Amino acid sequence: MEDPSIIYACVAVAAVAFIVRWYIDPLRAIPTVGGSDLPVLSYGGAFRWVHHGKEMLQEGYDKYRGATFKVAMLDRWMVIASGSKLVEEMRKRPEEELDNMDGLGQFLQTKYTLGEDVHNDPFHVDIIRDKLARGLPAVLAEVIDELTVATREHIPTEGDAWLSVNASEKTRDIVARASNRVFVGLPLCRNKGYLDLAVDFAISVMKDRAVINIFPEVLKPIVGRLVSKSTTSVRQVAVYLAPLIKERQRLMAEHGNDWSEKPNDMLQWIMEAAATRDSSVKAIVERMLVVNFVAIHTSSNSVTHALYHLAERPELLKPLREEIEPLVKDEGWTKNSMAKMWKLDSFLRECQRYNGVNIISLMRVAHKDITLSDGTFIPKGTLLSVPVYSMHHDDSLYEDAARFDAFRFSRMREQEGEGAKHQYVNTSIDYVSFGHGKHACPGRFFAANELKAMLAHIVLKYDMKLPGDGKRPENMYWSEGVLAAPSGEVLFRKRQV
Repeated sequence: MEDPSIIYACVAVAAVAFIVRWYIDPLRAIPTVGGSDLPVLSYGGAFRWVHHGKEMLQEGYDKYRGATFKVAMLDRWMVIASGSKLVEEMRKRPEEELDNMDGLGQFLQTKYTLGEDVHNDPFHVDIIRDKLARGLPAVLAEVIDELTVATREHIPTEGDAWLSVNASEKTRDIVARASNRVFVGLPLCRNKGYLDLAVDFAISVMKDRAVINIFPEVLKPIVGRLVSKSTTSVRQVAVYLAPLIKERQRLMAEHGNDWSEKPNDMLQWIMEAAATRDSSVKAIVERMLVVNFVAIHTSSNSVTHALYHLAERPELLKPLREEIEPLVKDEGWTKNSMAKMWKLDSFLRECQRYNGVNIISLMRVAHKDITLSDGTFIPKGTLLSVPVYSMHHDDSLYEDAARFDAFRFSRMREQEGEGAKHQYVNTSIDYVSFGHGKHACPGRFFAANELKAMLAHIVLKYDMKLPGDGKRPENMYWSEGVLAAPSGEVLFRKRQV
């Protein structure tokens, strides 16, 4: 047997090296919130972050407003830049210093949840920004038509009877239908098998990323490949999309970029962009799943929040109906008519302010060593974000911020020169749910019109209330995520007055 003193000496050297590495880590100079920054003990803060991230964020915001602090995650530290000045600085920093796509990639673990090609070449972002957002007037009529049909099917009220539905499930189904009317068109957008797979994939991405983020960086490739359902989902969805893709590829080969009745949808836009990259069925299906995830997850969650608020306060239905009905009567379901629905727009913006998509925003990864304006040194590889939940609940930024005020923003828009500033889709240093600056969510324009049309239709056609004591189901918070109560029920009946 070897001399055990050699083993003890190796362990001692490793322990000293570990402590020295911790001691010289530049992140140690940044205040820690929610736990200790000592080796091993920091995991206590990381586990607290999973279940009490909102409270930790608020603690740091109260102590270090206008400066930085850090919180422990299970796989790394995250630095929080707090205050309007630092938000604006993060927006302005160039990509070679603070990278947006890398930040989102690490947040969603896109290499494993969405695929390596999507992580390396997110060309769908440009399609959403250039084709979907700018082409909105051309596709909006189809979205509204699908919303009308889907809502009637998924909320089938009769007479004056109340119907209890799971709000989260139904909004996912309706949003998936309406989005895919623009993504793949009829009749596939109404195919239950295809839609179920798209919805399941959106749910799986969020579950899988949560599991992958538990593990240290060295284990992520192994865990990612074990838990991710991406490959299986691509194979299953290809059964539905492959015939459509192959037929369109035949027409593209035969007629080039133009032919009679050429589709104007997401699938066609992706196929045209993929023609100079990877035009395989697998690659195109993979990209279609990504845009479905982007459309379904956030939009359905946002509408569920909105339905809970409306059902909790049905007195809001009257002023919303008084705004919506004359506009639809005079102008129809158009982009222009919905742009004039200031109260509805305000209601959705307030839902997002009050609840949030995540408790943090503007995720960035430092691609080089930088020093922020407050003097904080950020070493290369650091993950940064801003505390959106705390900002949006700050009384110095929003009057009586802890109160849900449905028409807060419509009143602000009535002030001279403020008409456009407080629209649902607008971002600012104080409103960052969609991000801010050139990397703000490119799909927010499509999503906003889809959500406004869906909610306007529901407001005009249904009465709503909550079951039991009428108390709004509480949000779920898991690490950075905010989820409208998945099991919450809302009661609907055909509008009576």
